[in-house]
Amino acid sequence: MRKRLWLFWRGFFFVAALISLVAALGIGIWYLRSQGSGTLIALQAIPGGRQPQGVGDWALGFYLQLNAERINMPASDDPTPIHFRIEAGETAVSIGTRLQEMGLISDVELFRRFLQYNGLDASLEAGDYVLRRNMSMREIGEALQHSKVEEVTITIPEGWRAEQVAELLSKREIMDGSLFLAAVRRGETVQHPLLESKPAGMSYEGYLFPETYRLPVQPTPEDILTRMLNTLQTRLPIDWEDMAAAQGLTFYQVLTLASIVEREAVIPDERPAIASVYLNRLKRGMHLNADPTVQYAMGYQPDSGQWWKTPVTIEEYQGVNSPYNTYLHPGLPPGPICSPGISAIIAVLQPANTDYLYFVARGDGGHVFATTMEEHERNVQRYMGGR
Repeated sequence: MRKRLWLFWRGFFFVAALISLVAALGIGIWYLRSQGSGTLIALQAIPGGRQPQGVGDWALGFYLQLNAERINMPASDDPTPIHFRIEAGETAVSIGTRLQEMGLISDVELFRRFLQYNGLDASLEAGDYVLRRNMSMREIGEALQHSKVEEVTITIPEGWRAEQVAELLSKREIMDGSLFLAAVRRGETVQHPLLESKPAGMSYEGYLFPETYRLPVQPTPEDILTRMLNTLQTRLPIDWEDMAAAQGLTFYQVLTLASIVEREAVIPDERPAIASVYLNRLKRGMHLNADPTVQYAMGYQPDSGQWWKTPVTIEEYQGVNSPYNTYLHPGLPPGPICSPGISAIIAVLQPANTDYLYFVARGDGGHVFATTMEEHERNVQRYMGGR
């Protein structure tokens, strides 16, 4: 009898406590509404989120409503777009911590609870986003549910040098090209497996892989460089390391020679043959005598407004004092002279099997190849009038 009585009163007090809690929440919400505190931000579900369920959600909603002003109030009035990336598997706490460190939200725990209430804390999509400090927590929470980010598209042509890429970035107003060029020249901004053979102190020239890129608004130099390196890595043949070793070259040397092939070849099918000429000359310890290396050394030409002087005269071949002048210095130049495309890189990894040591331009974009100096001189006489 006493036990049944005890169970009765225990149940009674539990039900009474539950009724009191629900009543308190209801009164609190009614009070906040009656005070004109604005939209019940916690109870206004984000599209794609779940509907609140149970007493626990009502209690959490009441807590959020008490903090509605902070949820609705942006951390700043700064409208500057900020690139924000969510990595795969990143937690809401980690994301919130970084948002707070970047000045985008004011309270990590409040932001996490807000996402939790809407059932969105476990559904944040990995990807790139553009946020602003004048966005409220709610607006940021909504933005991070959209697999959509403001982007710009840019195409880097094959055979361009770093300065040309930097100029295009400035012209398209994607970023300050001088900042990008400075990062390229430092050559130490990012780390990547493809950079292992790059000598210390050398720039990223040659690694700026020519491709069409979709970039977030206001990317950093590091972001662009990383995308270029990642794209280059995906384009390489699976066994590229074995191919490079078969030619006796490091990847940096492959890029260096490929950059010369890129600038020399006009007809794509000739790239493997041109690569074979330079590889054959390297094996014999000969000068490469590559015009593009002299053009690279000469740099910007104010008279023509071009980075690549053409034609280059015989006097300039001998007069340009630079380690990049392969008429004066045997072997490869110190580094790449431009960004080679994948076809030029593969031409060096898999050159044509020839004994060619010379080639001369026909005047129509193509070249005539020769194995001996005598044959080459006849070709020069025929196609260049002895020049």
